[in-house]
Amino acid sequence: MVSKSLFSAVALAVIATTSPLASAQTAPPGTATAEPAPPVTREQRKADTAAANKAGTLTPAGQNGPGMTVPTGSSMTKSERKAQAQADAKAGKMAGAGDAAAHKPQPTTKSTKSKSERKAETAAANKAGTIKSGEGSFR
Repeated sequence: MVSKSLFSAVALAVIATTSPLASAQTAPPGTATAEPAPPVTREQRKADTAAANKAGTLTPAGQNGPGMTVPTGSSMTKSERKAQAQADAKAGKMAGAGDAAAHKPQPTTKSTKSKSERKAETAAANKAGTIKSGEGSFR
């Protein structure tokens, strides 16, 4: 029974100390409390906005104010970029789409053996047991 009343007292103390209404009511009568500013009417807000608009201090719609940075883009125009790309294509300097290293032609080495020679060599290696299971057959 004591634990229930103790829990209730602790909960009441926490609520009383964190509630803004409770803190406003418990302030001593002689102290100055921060009074919230009275609400601004629609007419007052419209007048303030019109005055700021005339003074030129309003932030344009969709912008974040003076802290925004200027976007940095290419120094070339579209026609200059197009002319550069055409010149690169003529000179063979254009990289393929994606990773340019993957599009480089691989040097090919021609085999000196015919298909039947490779097949006979593989069959002999398979018969001798030098090929591991599954390496010599594609069936």
